[in-house]
Amino acid sequence: QVQLVESGGGLVQPGGTLRLSCVASGFAFSSYGMNWVRQAPGKDIEWVSGINSGGGTTAYADSVKGRFTIARDNAKNTLYLQMDSLKAEDTAMYYCLKSPSAYYFSRAGDYAKDSANRGQGTQVTVSA
Repeated sequence: QVQLVESGGGLVQPGGTLRLSCVASGFAFSSYGMNWVRQAPGKDIEWVSGINSGGGTTAYADSVKGRFTIARDNAKNTLYLQMDSLKAEDTAMYYCLKSPSAYYFSRAGDYAKDSANRGQGTQVTVSA
């Protein structure tokens, strides 16, 4: 059974920094692409970033490019998201999402809405 447990969220001022972590279990973590998605109140779920199984290829939504960095440690079954220069519009629940293949999944759409594919989430609030 896929289990994804996110942590690291919190309240931070604009311009601040947070580092999210996601510990995975129940599947061969190193064989799958991984992603971060987020959902703000009243908005649809949004793909934020993805990384291929080996960690050598990453991708970002335009809204976070240059500010966020995704990484993974396959020895620790852990996915990370370093978030710098945070903005109020980054406020959302952040979820770790397992891809259905070895590649990241930027068009996750309905797949990301299925809670079976993602963790419980960690709240990020950016406010002065």
